[in-house]
Amino acid sequence: MLAALVTEWGRNPVYTEVPEPEARDGAEVAEVEASALTNLTRALVSGKHYASKEIQLPAIPGVDGIARLADGRRIYTGALGSSGMMAQRALVQPDGGVEIPEHVDSVTAAALPNPGISAWTALAHAAAVKPGDHVLVLGATGVTGSMAVQLATAMFGAGTVVAAGRNTERLAWLRSAGAHATIAMGEQDLGAAVAQMHAERPFDAVLDYLWGEPAAEVLTALAGSHPAAHYHPTRFVQIGSMAGPTLSLDAGVLRGTGITLSGVGIGSVPPEVLIKARTEALPELFQMVADGRLELRTQPRALADVAEVWAGGEPSGTRVVLTP
Repeated sequence: MLAALVTEWGRNPVYTEVPEPEARDGAEVAEVEASALTNLTRALVSGKHYASKEIQLPAIPGVDGIARLADGRRIYTGALGSSGMMAQRALVQPDGGVEIPEHVDSVTAAALPNPGISAWTALAHAAAVKPGDHVLVLGATGVTGSMAVQLATAMFGAGTVVAAGRNTERLAWLRSAGAHATIAMGEQDLGAAVAQMHAERPFDAVLDYLWGEPAAEVLTALAGSHPAAHYHPTRFVQIGSMAGPTLSLDAGVLRGTGITLSGVGIGSVPPEVLIKARTEALPELFQMVADGRLELRTQPRALADVAEVWAGGEPSGTRVVLTP
């Protein structure tokens, strides 16, 4: 069969012939219909991700995808063993996936779980957002950040959601999709805007998809704009590092405020939370997409184009999905 194959850390995959998977131990070989090209998928086969040590090369990338079983059902699943989902067929556990509603196409279904589960986990577990909370999403114009903005309002009932990002077109759209206010980074002073908002009404949670200098600005602004005598807990949740993997921060920012730092990623979330995200939250997310309550932009591409797509990135706020 044909598949994407990575033979060397950091190299783009090639589209080539690979051995067919073989059914075993109750697992079956299913036809793959779609697999999303996520940041996680890229990072794992770069050799630089903290979970790359679990992968042995050569490897088929694709953390997850949509597979059609022999009985006709479509499920969201991951491939068993060391292979990924960017192939014509994959070995899957037929009872281990999440069934896809008939009115959700396979490309959308493949694109949804990664940002959806990530955003849900950040909001429900790490940020513990509850109805009425004041939430800031830093890096809101990306795929997962946009998902977090929508879910914070539609699913968690946040009282105010502020979206911060650089893409002004996406920010304008987010105003109609759940954001109550926006900060146009590059056009507005991020620190000053956050400081003013935090002074007027303290943020209960910050979801950070950027890290680096923007995160340092926001943390410093949070610490400097709310009197220490008026303690207010702000849960700062680190999820992505699109602006850089490190930052410089004065130690007093954490000692003199109610800010707490935590992260969401592989290894930082309890198993029971991940199980709930997959078995309870994900079916609801699929239904929200089907009902039009949740929007996700996709760009389908042929798996044969994997090398070109891998090198080219994706449009802002749009998830590239590969189809065999």
